[in-house]
Amino acid sequence: MSKQNGKNAGKPVRNSQRGLVIWHGMRMREFAKLVNVGAELHWSQLHRILPTLFMTAHNSIWYQVEQLRMKRKIEKTEIQPPIFVLGHWRSGTTFLHNLMTLDDRFTYPNLYQCIFPHHFLTTEKAMAGLTSFVVPKKRPMDNMQTGWKLPQEDEIALLLMTTYSPYRNLAFQGYRERYEKYFDFKDAPPEEREAWKNALMTLVKKLTIRNNKPVVLKSPGHTYRIEILRELFPDAKFVYIYRHPYDVIRSTIHLRGVMFQSNALGRLNLQSNEELIFEAYEQCIKTYEQDKQKIPEGHLYEVKYEELEKDPVGHMKAVYEGLDFPDFDVVKPKVEQYVAGQKEYKKNVFATDPHLAEVVNNRMKFVLDAYGYDPVT
Repeated sequence: MSKQNGKNAGKPVRNSQRGLVIWHGMRMREFAKLVNVGAELHWSQLHRILPTLFMTAHNSIWYQVEQLRMKRKIEKTEIQPPIFVLGHWRSGTTFLHNLMTLDDRFTYPNLYQCIFPHHFLTTEKAMAGLTSFVVPKKRPMDNMQTGWKLPQEDEIALLLMTTYSPYRNLAFQGYRERYEKYFDFKDAPPEEREAWKNALMTLVKKLTIRNNKPVVLKSPGHTYRIEILRELFPDAKFVYIYRHPYDVIRSTIHLRGVMFQSNALGRLNLQSNEELIFEAYEQCIKTYEQDKQKIPEGHLYEVKYEELEKDPVGHMKAVYEGLDFPDFDVVKPKVEQYVAGQKEYKKNVFATDPHLAEVVNNRMKFVLDAYGYDPVT
């Protein structure tokens, strides 16, 4: 991060979601749960609320069909140890996840499976093609491509299956107390923790039924959950990516604003937005640095975003060697091809914010020191 950001800053990207909102994957049961605990609804969002209500009925019916067809098979399915991509939002987790999922010796959850976790084994083959027109070509907050078949973060599926996720904030904008316990689950009621664990295990089993290979999962929320992930998957492996805290926080502010506007069912509320982001970032880094000590040697690899961006092929090879993954040379041509195709990709560039620079240089100094970054100048 340097002063030149301020010289060349343009207007940050904001793409339309084409009417698709995150809540379209919920069942009636989970939607009622949100409403019962005070989710904010407002008549000005009827264009989102009414389609959501229709989709909750659709998902509830197909869930029952899938249970009748697949419940016993899901319960009996054995999984291979998954791989988790960790890192705070806007740290480069999507870039890293995309690189790792180029290897067809692994599998991953795609957007359709994350939006419709209740019934994708039954509906995906028919419905993904028929509904592809509703999916935007690019993510709302940046220029990354999206589509039903492309890798997606499993946090979305876990929100829709349980409501126990930091992404609850989309329904409780400005009220951290309504979702804060779902970052790491350390203060969550035991029954909610167990429900979340069961949902994640069910999702991994369903992905394994679809494609019996190790699953590569990416969710910034998992960065807070090493303890619970290792409880579920003792042999799991982790790749952690980090980036200069100024760039992470500045981009997260943009991300949060776009996602709140695109998925709100109530009136937009960005009150205390920056402070909530600061708190979540501090908690993320401190929790990760503490809990990573419990990961066995050879099961964690850390990569610096700025270095991965400069030499993706070299650093992906290092990831493979560090975690004892299958021969990297097999997937190297695909990584090279993907990197070549990304040369025209344009990142959001933001003007330097003096207030945010002061926050990073002082309040987030522990991150600068831990990861070897210079202060913002």
